[in-house]
Amino acid sequence: MKKINSIIKTAKDTIRIESNAIANLAKLIDVDFEEAVKFIFNSKGRVIVTGIGKSANIATKIVATLNSTGTPAIFMHAADAIHGDLGNVQKNDVVICLSKSGNTPEIKVLVPLIKNYGNKIVAITGNTESYLGKNADFTINGYVEKEACPNNLAPTTSTTAQLVLGDALAICLLNLRSFTSTDFAKYHPGGALGKRLILRVSDLIENNQVPKVDENDSIAKVIMEISEKRLGVTAVLNDEKLVGIITDGDIRRMLSKTTEIANFTAKDIMGKNPKTIQVDAMAITALNTMETNSITQILAVNNKNNYVGVVHLHDLIKEGIF
Repeated sequence: MKKINSIIKTAKDTIRIESNAIANLAKLIDVDFEEAVKFIFNSKGRVIVTGIGKSANIATKIVATLNSTGTPAIFMHAADAIHGDLGNVQKNDVVICLSKSGNTPEIKVLVPLIKNYGNKIVAITGNTESYLGKNADFTINGYVEKEACPNNLAPTTSTTAQLVLGDALAICLLNLRSFTSTDFAKYHPGGALGKRLILRVSDLIENNQVPKVDENDSIAKVIMEISEKRLGVTAVLNDEKLVGIITDGDIRRMLSKTTEIANFTAKDIMGKNPKTIQVDAMAITALNTMETNSITQILAVNNKNNYVGVVHLHDLIKEGIF
C-alpha cells in the first residue's frame, strides 16, 4: 500500500509541476510572440520546425498541428539538417527552432547557416540568453523552473512547454486565417472529425434500399418489405405522401398481443408523424436526432417533403461518426 501511495503522489506531483509551468508561460508571452505570429502569417513560404532529441519529437507534433489548421509546415531534424537536409529550407520559409538550452552543438552550427540563406528564425527556448535566443529573429520564452523528473534531467516539463507554445502559435495563426470548421474538414476528410463536418444524409442513404408500403397494404406485405429491405423499418405512404412508419419492433409488439393479423393493414399499426430529416442535412444532425428521440432509424425526405430513404444507426457507425 505504501508503494501504491508513493506512485499516486509521484503522479500528482508530476502533473502539478507541469501544470504550474504551463500556467507561468502565459506570463512570458510578449511582443516577440506576436511579431513571430504575424511574420509567419504574412510569409509566402512554409514553416520549417526543427529540433534535436526530445525537442525533435515535439517539433513533429507542432508540424502536424500547423498543417491540420491551415499553415503549411514540414519537420527537419537539426542533426540531419547539417548533413544535407538543409536543402528543405526554401527562400521564403520561416524556421522554428526548438531547444531548451539553446546552446546545443547542432543548433550552433545550424542557426548561422539558416541566417546565411536569409530565412527568419523563431526560437522556442527555455534560455533566452542562449546562443539560439540571442541569434533568432523572434525569441519565444519557454522557460520552466524544473523538469518533473526528480533528477531534473529527463525532458518532461520543458517539452510540454514547447508543445503548448506550438499549439498557441497554431491557434493564433488559425484565428488570423479565419479558419472555419469547413476548412478543417478539407484537411481531415478521412477521419471521424472530418466526416462529422462534411458527410450528409444523402451520402448515407445512397446505397440503401428504400422500404415503403401503402397504408392499406396487409401486415404480411409489411413484414416482407421490412425483411427484404433489411433496415428494420418501412415507411408508410398514402398516394406517395409519407403518413407513417413501421419498425420491426412494432411488428413484434403486435404479434405479442395477437396472431390474428389477416385483417390488419399497415395503417392499423403504423406510428404516425414519424421523425424525418432533410436529405441534404448533415449526418451528425441525423445522429443527434436519433439520440434525442432514442431511435435507431430516421426517414429522409427531400425539399418537397417526399420520402426518399432511411438512415440507420448502423450507417453512422460504419462511417465512424457514432
